[in-house]
Amino acid sequence: MTCRIEPLPLGAAEPLAIMHAACFPDDPWGASALARLIALTGSFGWIAWEGRSPAGFILMRDLGTECEILSLGVTPRWRRRGIGQALLREAIAETRRRGLSSLVLEVAVDNDAAGALYAALGFKPVGRRPRYYKRPDGRTDALILRSTLQPAAASG
Repeated sequence: MTCRIEPLPLGAAEPLAIMHAACFPDDPWGASALARLIALTGSFGWIAWEGRSPAGFILMRDLGTECEILSLGVTPRWRRRGIGQALLREAIAETRRRGLSSLVLEVAVDNDAAGALYAALGFKPVGRRPRYYKRPDGRTDALILRSTLQPAAASG
């Protein structure tokens, strides 16, 4: 897998909404909601590309003491090829570059693939949000996960 990861371009809300809907059909975020998120102070993100196809994305926010992953998704066509891991590794590296000590996110308790990815990269449960995510048959809980990071090595 040799995806290309690029910073989120200006005007990304519309294409991001299409990708978000493909990744999360039970609770997609619309373009206006994504535009508001992208406009928040400290927000940033990346898109992963396979050739000319957008394959995944990550949206983050620098909270001053830690970074939060707002959303991470890989479109169904490109899953199980290491794209989610590549995006998450970029998020970890950027959090370290910013000199922040931790990265936090929420994941649905029934999302086994994402849970395994996060655990493999050192995320640990620190909380739970009952009935946080929409599902066709109701709602499911979110686990709050945190990774405490070692600072980036000083160069020189």
